[in-house]
Amino acid sequence: MDLSASTALVTGANRGFGRALAAELLSRGVTVYAGARNPDQVDLPGAKPIALDVTDPASVTAAAKATGDVSVLINNAGSSTGADLLAADLGDIRLEMDTHYFGTLSVTRAFAPQIAANGGGAVLNVLSGLSWVSYPEFGAYCAAKSAQWSLTNALRQQLADQGIRVAGLHVGYMDTDMVRTVEAPKSDPAEIARIAVDGIAAGAYEILADDAARQAQAALSGGVSVLYPQLP
Repeated sequence: MDLSASTALVTGANRGFGRALAAELLSRGVTVYAGARNPDQVDLPGAKPIALDVTDPASVTAAAKATGDVSVLINNAGSSTGADLLAADLGDIRLEMDTHYFGTLSVTRAFAPQIAANGGGAVLNVLSGLSWVSYPEFGAYCAAKSAQWSLTNALRQQLADQGIRVAGLHVGYMDTDMVRTVEAPKSDPAEIARIAVDGIAAGAYEILADDAARQAQAALSGGVSVLYPQLP
């Protein structure tokens, strides 16, 4: 896919990985709408700020109406409440699903007709190695990412005949504010953004950006005993 002639929308583009994605696209000559709940927080030169709260259907509809030339959609907006499934407030668990699953679905439904009308293009859903393995201490996030992966698999089949290629990016920890308290190896968001955009350009369906994602995928074939060896 020739990205230099494309217009992209990146959700959650005001900071962290979303900002890195927008910057990488801009460096390749792509026109970029930088979606954020507060567009005044977008400080990336060259980007076009646009108000977009993925959990608000009215906001999503307004963003789609305010554009018209989008051919690449990157569903990046995320949340991380640290909610476990048994003890956390249900509102925190719902927020994870509203953001990662329903938010991704809502934005894709709103922009897919626009992408198709522009001759086709691509959708990239920012997933995680945690789409494939779950940890109790943030089980709500893992469940939402697993649902988002399932959504990605369904949408790539439904949108293929409209010329829209739907990809999933799987990655472990990145050095962003969202995981600032996590003490573990973290990738440079700018490097992961480069890998992600390379994957879009190459037409990849699944982009495994680091060793954590590759190890999680490989463990799936081993079943429960491999994924969760601590179980009796």
